Amino acid sequence: MALIHQAQLSPSKAALLGDWVPRQSWIGSADASALEVVGAYRFDDPAGEVGIETHLVRTADGQVVQVPVTYRGAPMPGAEASLITTMQHSVLGERWVYDACVDPVYVSALATAILTGGTEAELQFAAPSERREVTTRVSGSGSPSSAVPVVGAVTCANEGTTTVIATDEIGVRVFRVIDPDQVAALGSHTLEGTWPGRGAPALLAIAYPKEHDEV
Repeated sequence: MALIHQAQLSPSKAALLGDWVPRQSWIGSADASALEVVGAYRFDDPAGEVGIETHLVRTADGQVVQVPVTYRGAPMPGAEASLITTMQHSVLGERWVYDACVDPVYVSALATAILTGGTEAELQFAAPSERREVTTRVSGSGSPSSAVPVVGAVTCANEGTTTVIATDEIGVRVFRVIDPDQVAALGSHTLEGTWPGRGAPALLAIAYPKEHDEV
């Protein structure tokens, strides 16, 4: 369960996305001159230390881009190149915002959702009056009995509009620019999602054993 605080953020999430996303190689040919946030979903950090949120934004030419980020209360060692910005949060104080694909906490949460048939985190609001309807839903294709490898060191690289994440035992592909017609290979484990304006599930990520280059 993700605890949500009503807070003032500086910079705002929309501002940090608008500044960072257009400069990324994985944006491909999408026109990122203007971005509209259309949805977001969260995963839980079992330790309760790291905020995990994936934003879905629409580009000026109508494509939907997936941007997972993590929010930390202190710098993540060795991840300086993947720091998006620091943010002032009026409740939690200074937060370090990272490209989540380099963050083992995110990769573990994503792999868990994919392999165990998990979903987005339930949202708990610090102020009950701030409760909002959840409009973005995701689900993994696995089963609750599936084993999830421990995620230690993480490396990642961009291949076109996909980010490929490698760990000791599993690989994960995060599709940055969403292709509504893309399908995964038969038997692969997937994460699919819907959001406002998208009623049919779209492929967001896949997970596969490390010995396979891809699925």
